[in-house]
Amino acid sequence: MNNVEASDDLASPPPGAAGDGPYALFRNRDFTLYLIGRFAASLGQNMLSYAIGWELYHRTGSALALGLVGLAQMIPMVGCTLPAGHVADNFNRKRIILLATLVLAVASLGLTVISARQAPVGWMYLCLFVIGAARTFLWPASAAFLPHLVPRRQFARAVTFNSGTFQLSSVLGPALGGVLVAWLFHQHSTHPAAWVYAANVLASLICFGLMLSIRREHTVAVRQKISVGNLAEGIKFVFANKIIFGTISLDMFAVFLGGATSLLPIYAQNILRAGPGGLGLLVAAMPIGAVICMFLLTHRPPLQKAGRAMLWAVVAFGVATIAFGLSKWFWFSFVMLVICGAVDNISVVVRHSLVQLLTPDEKRGRVSAINSLFIGTSNQLGDVESCAVAYLFGAAMGHTNATGSIISVVSGGIGTILVVLAVAWLWPEIRRYGKLA
Repeated sequence: MNNVEASDDLASPPPGAAGDGPYALFRNRDFTLYLIGRFAASLGQNMLSYAIGWELYHRTGSALALGLVGLAQMIPMVGCTLPAGHVADNFNRKRIILLATLVLAVASLGLTVISARQAPVGWMYLCLFVIGAARTFLWPASAAFLPHLVPRRQFARAVTFNSGTFQLSSVLGPALGGVLVAWLFHQHSTHPAAWVYAANVLASLICFGLMLSIRREHTVAVRQKISVGNLAEGIKFVFANKIIFGTISLDMFAVFLGGATSLLPIYAQNILRAGPGGLGLLVAAMPIGAVICMFLLTHRPPLQKAGRAMLWAVVAFGVATIAFGLSKWFWFSFVMLVICGAVDNISVVVRHSLVQLLTPDEKRGRVSAINSLFIGTSNQLGDVESCAVAYLFGAAMGHTNATGSIISVVSGGIGTILVVLAVAWLWPEIRRYGKLA
């Protein structure tokens, strides 16, 4: 079956990119530098996220202080998404990545100084705001730069590696941050989190050096002036392209309804009786599943019926979520979350590949920015929705937190399956989409 509405082209094969073996991409010098650099940056950011939460709660003892962390980073994401997409389409994407990475390093250095001197926590939120803004500009430029590094036939595999390494950093980052903070704290260090922020400065500089070494460049053919119409071009394109709009909508509503991660502390303590160690395993389960999926996808040909594969993957996500929600046995619950992570990674690979493959290069930055906004807001709102439903059917009705959480997770899994049925009916083009190449 021929794919429809494909974009003009991706990069011509870079030097050293020949071959179609599972790891042939790593003969592509520029892609390898890109992947290692993004892994280093993501690892550092995940370490920082752990340390921020630990330090703020340690210094303030306030749950509100923790809630403001997400808000401080979400405000610039919402406000800067459209300008970030415009910048990614009208300026050299590699230079945007380099500049944003330097800003992240400076903001992390600021956190290091604030922590070491025990300055007021308000300054920490200012640094987090800067980090949120820098990442908002970094994400669309980085996503739109990747197609310049690999030939079209290898792009889906490149997305698979990129997603897998991000998930790996999601496991290792908090673990390394936790070990470092705990060790320094027991060594009577007065400012253990400051060392983690300093480590993120180093990770950002490593990423900067690797990105600087990439030879491929992004050249803007015709630079557009900033205007309301040009800023909104990404939104117009997403709504006009049925496949992209359908896949983004599917992800947004599936994450909004089906996410159970915010309720894992209740499951670990009140339902599975697993304690802090069990909670750590549950938190790591989905990233572990995603990494396993990365290796499985790497050793098989590109998906021949990518649209159907994505729809079935989201159905499997919903079923595994329901099974997790009803489970009272820890290891079964752990396996269900691993399955959730694995099938979710299939959906991520297909969606990210389609967004880049079906978008002309001159619009990739703006469309990637819209995609990032959908992902970020659906994750945040999904956590709110899960907790709100758990509270409504739990404490608000005189039931236990465990009862409310089970109802929230199971109903979310059912809602996810219903969303797949709706998307498959509303956008049949997705069902018919063929090979990712």
